[in-house]
Amino acid sequence: MTLRKARGNLTEGPIFTKMLMFAIPIILTGVLQTMYSMADNIVVGKFSADPDALGAVGSTTPLTTLIINFMLGISTGASVIVAQLYGAKKEAEVSRAVHTAMSFSLICGITFMTIGLVCARPVLILMGTKADLLEKAILYMVIICVGIPATAVYNFGAAIIRSVGDSKTSLYILSISGLINVLLNLFFVTVCGMSVGGVAWATTISKYISAIAIVTVLLKRKGACYRLSLKKLKIERKLLGRILRYGIPMSVQNSIFSVSNIILTGSLNAFPKHTISAKTIASSIEGVTSTAMSGFSSASTTFVGQNFGAKKYGRINKVFLYGVIQVAAIGIFVSQVEILFGRELALLYIDAADPSKEAIVADVLEIFDIMLAFYFLCGIMNVMSGVLRGIGYSVFAMTAAVIGVVARTVWIIVATPKGRFHSIFGLFVSYPGSWLLTIILLGICIIYAWRKSGILQGAREEKKLDKKSKI
Repeated sequence: MTLRKARGNLTEGPIFTKMLMFAIPIILTGVLQTMYSMADNIVVGKFSADPDALGAVGSTTPLTTLIINFMLGISTGASVIVAQLYGAKKEAEVSRAVHTAMSFSLICGITFMTIGLVCARPVLILMGTKADLLEKAILYMVIICVGIPATAVYNFGAAIIRSVGDSKTSLYILSISGLINVLLNLFFVTVCGMSVGGVAWATTISKYISAIAIVTVLLKRKGACYRLSLKKLKIERKLLGRILRYGIPMSVQNSIFSVSNIILTGSLNAFPKHTISAKTIASSIEGVTSTAMSGFSSASTTFVGQNFGAKKYGRINKVFLYGVIQVAAIGIFVSQVEILFGRELALLYIDAADPSKEAIVADVLEIFDIMLAFYFLCGIMNVMSGVLRGIGYSVFAMTAAVIGVVARTVWIIVATPKGRFHSIFGLFVSYPGSWLLTIILLGICIIYAWRKSGILQGAREEKKLDKKSKI
């Protein structure tokens, strides 16, 4: 088999349609993950007969999200390296990078599992978990931690598959494992009479199924330079250093976003209870927009990485432009649909007999007017970050994002506790404001990176050669 199949060759052919077709499976994968997560909460909330179960699961979310996002960031580093080497047709180095990444994924997963098991109780206590939820939250966290190695292996494997132009395989795997997760939830909770432990074991088992599936796919890609061989598993220090150099900034960026959201959640405690409920509902609905836009960020990173490795600089400029256009279009479309049907969507989450129903809906609609009207800016910001990561400037992307998040956090802490900005508008306007600031900073970074890496000069030379060939 040649270095790549036609479908995985992102350095030739039409860019706009290829980016769109590459992003769609990633979007569908994200939507499926969101739906399966919702199913977990519905099963434990409605069928466990345990009024504390849903609260216990929810209280672990910031901690589990932090761990998973950190590992996702490092796997992004592996994706960038493999994409660049794949685009440059360096078959031997692609193979070594794949085996280094997969070896490290297991070490990374076991390390974070150990940290999670040791720190579950003290961290949950530090987070202020309510006493009546604590033991159940610890049980859930411990079982989820058992699945962290599988999560790491799957994320690294999926990142490798995407980096060579295959965004469909992860969709197929998660479709099957997610369905198994839902069925196991129902079995453990409704048949076995389990509560928090039931949904935790269902999630952990499905994670191992996903990990086994992605490893099997890599093992069976016979003739491909990115094929996995268990005999070749080892870590090469130089390649690992490159992976971490690109991946750790992304991990830090993800962690900073998580911390910022925790601070905003804490600030909401000073608002009425119906506003807190409205934020929960709004975040759930906004998640669809975020998921829809995230596919284009991943597409931009992979396309830029392959074309940068192949030194096709003119295509990189087009990837950047098309990525911004596509993410803005999908972001505006989905956001406007959610705004248009905001009331109907919000009512899906509220008990008809809830006396605060109208107040909650009003707050949801106000949050939508502030956030969703400008949500496309978040998508543009993520595409710009993805483009920078694709050429290896992860630190630049991280720095711009951190400055934006710090500005948002300072505003929330200083301006919103009291006075004229102690309002939903004052609190949530910090998001589009920070997105716009980050876009400006990323624009400056991209101009510098384009000049420093030779993309501007290379694109000019490609244009000259094209003109000469036409004469």
